[in-house]
Amino acid sequence: MDADFPQIATHLLSALMAGGIIGLERSFHGRPAGFRTHALVCMASSLLMLVTVYQGKWLPGIPLEAVRTDPTRMAQGIMTGIGFLGAGVIFKEGLSVRGLTTAASIWITAAIGILMGVGFYMPALLATALTLATLSIFRWIEARMPSHFYAQHYVRFSRDSVMPEAELDSFLANHGFAVTNKSHRLSDDGLSFEYRMVIRTNNPKNLSELAVALRELKNVRAFRISPTGD
Repeated sequence: MDADFPQIATHLLSALMAGGIIGLERSFHGRPAGFRTHALVCMASSLLMLVTVYQGKWLPGIPLEAVRTDPTRMAQGIMTGIGFLGAGVIFKEGLSVRGLTTAASIWITAAIGILMGVGFYMPALLATALTLATLSIFRWIEARMPSHFYAQHYVRFSRDSVMPEAELDSFLANHGFAVTNKSHRLSDDGLSFEYRMVIRTNNPKNLSELAVALRELKNVRAFRISPTGD
């Protein structure tokens, strides 16, 4: 067995563990890029950096100067390539964008893998701990901070019984919502009229209360309330 094998295995296994731990947090919250994705990203980054760490193993017997590469260029290539994977977990739903936090976690996981690959274990372990703190503890803090909650909202009426716009604005205001980006749409068959907008509130419970109130309006044919999120 190669004398360097235990050290190489340590690099890869440590990267696998760090990526897996971060991925568990993402899987727990139902994100598509979870445990396996983060583990593989971190291990792949470590594996690619090992190519530069063990340059002398590529072509035995050839002077090291003949196969010397710049490790920083390898790290740059890894982070550039990770951008495509990160972009794959970001998707747009109406006016909201989801997956940004998962994309950021993939990016930091790749960086941790690079540190594991070159043997900077203490910075990598610290980065792993800080990443988990950001994804979990910061989520707890964020949930308790006063903030605005946004949702995409549309409501549809029959063409002959459309609620006047001023009345709709007053109805939403009475339920604790401010309205922005309002648009109007008449259906292709001309039978229904639709308001589309972004609504904002300080209390997320207002979203369910609004749904109940809209359900009780006889002239409402359909409605949708879609909260935005990460």
